[in-house]
This record gives sequence, C-alpha cells and structure tokens, in this order.
Amino acid sequence: MKRGYLVIALLVMSMNSLYQYSWNVFEPMIASGLHTTAVYVEVAFTLFTVFSTTFQGVGGYFADRDGPARVGVISALLSAFGFIGGSFSGSIYEFYAVWSIGSIGEGILYGIATNLAVKWYSDMRGLAVGIVSLGFGVGSSVANVFLVHAPNFRLPMMVIGLIELVLMPLMLYFAKYPKANLSGGRPRRNLTSPAFWILYISFVFGSIPLLVISSSFGYIGSHLPPYEFSILVSLFPLLSGISRPILGWMSDRIGRSAAVMLIDAFIIVGSAFLSLRQYVLAIVLIGFFGGSMISLYFAYVGDVFGTRFSTANNGVFYTGKSISGFIGSTIFALMFSYDVTLSYIFVLISAIAGLIFLIASRGAVRKSRSMQ
Repeated sequence: MKRGYLVIALLVMSMNSLYQYSWNVFEPMIASGLHTTAVYVEVAFTLFTVFSTTFQGVGGYFADRDGPARVGVISALLSAFGFIGGSFSGSIYEFYAVWSIGSIGEGILYGIATNLAVKWYSDMRGLAVGIVSLGFGVGSSVANVFLVHAPNFRLPMMVIGLIELVLMPLMLYFAKYPKANLSGGRPRRNLTSPAFWILYISFVFGSIPLLVISSSFGYIGSHLPPYEFSILVSLFPLLSGISRPILGWMSDRIGRSAAVMLIDAFIIVGSAFLSLRQYVLAIVLIGFFGGSMISLYFAYVGDVFGTRFSTANNGVFYTGKSISGFIGSTIFALMFSYDVTLSYIFVLISAIAGLIFLIASRGAVRKSRSMQ
C-alpha cells in the first residue's frame, strides 16, 4: 500500500501544478477576458502564493494530528472551487476571491502529497519526494499543450474544476500517514532554531527566479514568435517535473545539502542568462534546477527536524514561497514595467543571495543536529 500512497500523491500533485505552472497560459486570457492589465492579474498570483503557503502549515497541523484523509478531502473541494468559481468570475476582484479560496486547498494538498513521501520513504526520501513532485511539472506540461489553444480561460477552468471535484476527494479519502518510526520536534521548537530561519531565508531568495518565470513569462516572452513561446511555456513545467526524481535520487547519494547547493549554483547561471535575454537557456536551467528546489528543501527539513510533524514543519517553511511569490510576481512586474534590465539584474542578485544563505546555514544545521 506504501506505493499506492505515492501514486495518490503524484496524481494530486499533477492537478495542483495547474495553479502555478499553467498560470503563464491563463494570465493573458484572464487579462483579456476580465478587461484588466497584467499587473492586476499578477496580484492574483501573489494571492495564490500567500494563501497556499499560509494555510499549508495550518492544514499540516491537522494532517499530522488526525491523518491526511479528512483535511485532504476538504482541501480537494476548495481547490476545485477555485477553478469552477474562476470560470464564472465577472471581474478581477471576484476572481481574486475565488482564486484565493482555491489556493488554500492547493497549498494544503501540496503539503499532504509531499509528506506522504517524506513520512513513508525515510530510506529514499529524496527520490520519493522527487517522484511526487514530478507531477507538479508534468501535469501542467501536458495540460498546457491544450490550454494554449483555448479561446478563453472560462471553459478550461470549468473542465479542470469538475475533474478535480470528482477525482481528488476520492483519492484523498484513502490517504494515510504511517503511525510508527516517526520522530522530530514540533514546529514551535523549530521556530527558535537559527538553522531553520537561515534555511528559510535561503529558500525565499533562491525561489525568486523560478517564481518569476512561473508568473511572468507570459509577458517576458511576449515578443517571441508564437511557436517558440508555445514550446517554452510547455517545456518549462516539463523540465521542472522531470528534474525532481533525478535530482532527488542524486541527493540521496551525495547528501541533501550538497545537492541543494548545486541546484542554487545552476539557478544563478540561469538567472545570468535571463539578464542577457537568452530566454531558452534561462528557461532550461531555471526550469530544470528550480523545479526540484522546493522538494529538496522539504526533504532537507525532514532530515534535519524529523518527520513526526513534517507536514506542519514544512508548512511553516513553505510560507517563504508567499514572500518569494510577492517579490517574483507583483514586485517583479512593477520593476519590469519600469526597467527591464534592472528587473533581470534583481533576479540574478536574488539567486546569488539564496546560495550565500544556504552556505551560511550549514554550520547552524550541524549544531541543530548535534542538539537533537
């Protein structure tokens, strides 16, 4: 049954991915359909990151305490509501409201799916989390092939919402966490650990390039030929997905810290290509290495702080994505509209800061482990 939970988590992640990695396709359609600007639509992406990350820790607490099934079913219904409600939105403000509600469900489901791997596969945690996270790229990669040909956002969102409404509550009903061989401190203990917060800051800065591409490539690449844009917008989530089990397996072999450092280094290179406006190389590097970043940070937190409360621990840690999302969507969009070159340099500086804080965290992590 252990493998069955991995399959459930993979399928849930595949549906979850549409909130983030199909956003570049939905964004121009939403702006056109609701008669608004890209900056206003970017606020919806910021709200997604805020609500999905904020409530992941709350849902994670109940999932760790009572098991993932009940909170998972409720979250699946909320996620489906986000798409169905979005398809009926008459204004950008209505869209903000329903998308935020759906994002709560998406965030909690992300935590549950990831931690089905973290808790059940202690011996191969990097690979297992990578396999689950594979869905977060592949799901959108498949969907985007069809979404780019949609005349508007309403019908695709309705179809996605109905599929989620039928399938996801059924799958989550059967999800369970192991009851034995789990250890680790509660989130409130981790909040007093310098290692936790240094890793958190590293995660915030290191995630910005990925979230910039996830939220803003719709207008970054607006001057590209349509066929090239269509290829890249599907290639990005595909690379993000296939890298996760590969780099997860590698992290089981060379160590989680070394693997995350390698990822951060390649994201810096990708951000440098973005600043040079070499979009294909930037998409390939940021997509491939950035996609596995979140899953490996989650596995790393499980290694350092234990798995007993890993859903809640990673939920608190994941709030860093709301900060990255705000910076990488709304703030970046404003900077981009003011000075394109400056906005790209900012992305590169953020990537460098992510690696610097990760290096600084290694001593704190060793100290934290010695105290456990």
